[in-house]
Amino acid sequence: MSHRRPIYLDCHATTPVDPRVLEAMLPFFTEHFGNPASSGHAYGWEAEAAVQRSREIIAAGISATPEEIVFTSGATEANNLAIKGVAEAYFSRGRHIVTVQTEHSAVLDPCRYLEGLGFEVTYLPVNQDGLIDIETLAQSLRADTILVSVMAANNEIGVLQPLAEIGACCRDRGILLHTDAAQAVGKIDLNVQAQNIDLLSLTAHKIYGPKGIGALYVRRRAPRVSLAPQLHGGGQERGRRSGTLYTPQIIGLGKALALAWETQTSEQQTMRQLRDRLWHSLQNLPDVYLNGHPTQRLANNLNVSVAGLDGQALILGLKNTVALSSGAACSSTNTAPSHVLKALGHSDELAYASLRFGIGRFTTADEIKQVAQACFTTIQTLRQSKVHHPPHSGIRN
Repeated sequence: MSHRRPIYLDCHATTPVDPRVLEAMLPFFTEHFGNPASSGHAYGWEAEAAVQRSREIIAAGISATPEEIVFTSGATEANNLAIKGVAEAYFSRGRHIVTVQTEHSAVLDPCRYLEGLGFEVTYLPVNQDGLIDIETLAQSLRADTILVSVMAANNEIGVLQPLAEIGACCRDRGILLHTDAAQAVGKIDLNVQAQNIDLLSLTAHKIYGPKGIGALYVRRRAPRVSLAPQLHGGGQERGRRSGTLYTPQIIGLGKALALAWETQTSEQQTMRQLRDRLWHSLQNLPDVYLNGHPTQRLANNLNVSVAGLDGQALILGLKNTVALSSGAACSSTNTAPSHVLKALGHSDELAYASLRFGIGRFTTADEIKQVAQACFTTIQTLRQSKVHHPPHSGIRN
């Protein structure tokens, strides 16, 4: 009998490549293998035309122009290019940056790096539901603030920050706004004009595209954003990011986004129904708390803390049935409690005892039913095998 693999519910970590994305990519490995920068022959022209089509797809989806799209190796590089690139280009104007305590490490670490170079960074707290307070943001802005970086959707708790309000607040003061939209693009509406976003990072592998490719939107007018390149070389991407363009991956990114935007409304509605069904089942257990805002969150995200249990024991107990994580997969070797859940005001114990469910395009209702049953059984078994701890305070909606 073949061993059945666990049900995959870790779509915030990564997603499988959609077969339609792979199909679009394959010819660019073998048949149309030209270098987009080779302007003297047909092989280069083919590749350049295909890259341009992807640029146009990405730009149209966020209300940008194709010239404002810079291809990168993923969201981590896009975040680094945005934050360090702005810091280097604007340091004579000011050396103060504002971000949020619950950001991904690909934003927090570049900020800490810049602190070592003499920049000052304000790390905004969040409310118990994971949202920032606009008034607190406004009060943190100074004459020497050059950049605000706030993620669109949190990778652990799925919370959606009020980007339009944040954008208006920054624009009024002439401060650039960067958003890490790795988890949000293709799932919620993003409009860099309406939301006054000046830089936006995205990646393919969270939306059924290949790993190793992403992009950074950089505003070209009103205001024109200056950016110091972090990779120097052949001057590709208008000098903002040198390196031979990875054509097959770029095609994959464009196709993945096109598919996501085509089906966004219906797909998100389906995922929300599955997510709500799972949460409804888990609520039948005592002392299970929802982490993050109950409604202002990604449709496919459910993050819960199970009071009185060890998170690792929980994951181990579920590992044969469901593949999920207790925090950010990018830093799963880290044994510290989630900095996101700590920022919500949770104790170490409650932060450790969390489960992050990331529902995907290919998740079925039957799978959700099986996962709910497995969680129910595992949690009850673990609770019976140990002295139950007193319940903790948490948001229960």
